Amino acid sequence: MISSQKRISYSAIFGALFAILFIVLAFFAPVLSPSEDNDAFKQVGRRSDFQPHPPSPEAPLGTLPQQIDVYHSLIWGARDALVFSLSVVTISAIFGGLLGAISGMSGGWLNRIILRVTDTFLTIPLIVGVVFLQQLINTSNEVLSGFMNYQLWVRGGDPLAETNALIDFFAVVDPLLVSFLALSWMGYTRMMNASVITVKQEEYIEAARSVGVSSFRLLFRHILPNAFQPLLVMAARDIGNVLILQATLTFLKVGGNSIWGEMLAMGRDWIIGPKGSLFDTWWVYLPATLIVILFSVTWNLLGEGLNQSLLNQRQ
Repeated sequence: MISSQKRISYSAIFGALFAILFIVLAFFAPVLSPSEDNDAFKQVGRRSDFQPHPPSPEAPLGTLPQQIDVYHSLIWGARDALVFSLSVVTISAIFGGLLGAISGMSGGWLNRIILRVTDTFLTIPLIVGVVFLQQLINTSNEVLSGFMNYQLWVRGGDPLAETNALIDFFAVVDPLLVSFLALSWMGYTRMMNASVITVKQEEYIEAARSVGVSSFRLLFRHILPNAFQPLLVMAARDIGNVLILQATLTFLKVGGNSIWGEMLAMGRDWIIGPKGSLFDTWWVYLPATLIVILFSVTWNLLGEGLNQSLLNQRQ
């Protein structure tokens, strides 16, 4: 038992250290690999050269086709991965957690309705739902833009001038992000619902209710602080899972704009080198693959450590 706890503790420490490393890479990307326009894909040679070149002083980890610097994209990809994954997980956890807390606290018909809706969303396979919603959002954006241009043309206005705000809005909305948010909250709702129902049956909750503590104060002052810990474990693990799915969809050209996924897509034709070996042009796939795996493992280790800490507190 002692050795198992030590092993898990070490896993949590390694997870925390690597999480800090990724945060540092993301924050100091402009220092570690400067770029004039903060572009994640820096060209260090002729764009017309589709031959990936090995590591050199100009490109410490080699280049992808069109002479894209591998090192530069790895560094800036950390920022992209953290922003996307943390955005999805944070918003999903807050929305799903509050919904689960409300349903668990209220009980009765409201609880049943929320759980039925949650179960309905859970029946949708995540990857299928994400692809469908992303295509639906892209198509809706195109149709709406075309319709507004037509209306402005009929009225005799200037479509280009009057639709700038709409175009700018669509430009900053990531369809994949919206799709993830729409299909990632259900697990948090279920988790929080079960946790709140368990906590509100504790004796100190019954005592607080007996002395007239309001339901609102009871929920936010006494129940949530003792019920949200399992959500932290789930959220930590989901950060890596979200990045894996984003990179996969980008690699498959289904959607998304994961920098690491795009790196793998650029080098897919060079995985087997000219001499028929996996190691002829290793730099086109190995650095990006390893950092995606490390990012995912990091947050799973952190989640495992948080889970063990909660178990130790309950013993």
